Amino acid sequence: MAASERKSRRSYWYWLLLLPVLGLMFPGIYARSAPVLFGFPFFYWYQMAWIVLTGILTGIVYLATRNRA
Repeated sequence: MAASERKSRRSYWYWLLLLPVLGLMFPGIYARSAPVLFGFPFFYWYQMAWIVLTGILTGIVYLATRNRA
């Protein structure tokens, strides 16, 4: 496979990094108190869940796009 073809194929993985941006861009959607999880209102635990998901997505993108020499 040519280097340019590999590079273009890798670039599709970067689109996954757009998910956290879209998930947190509109706080009006998740700015509410119900449902409560472990005493935390939805507004807070939704954002904390995105912190974990963003780390997982970043790891996936890193592993998928790193150079394998």
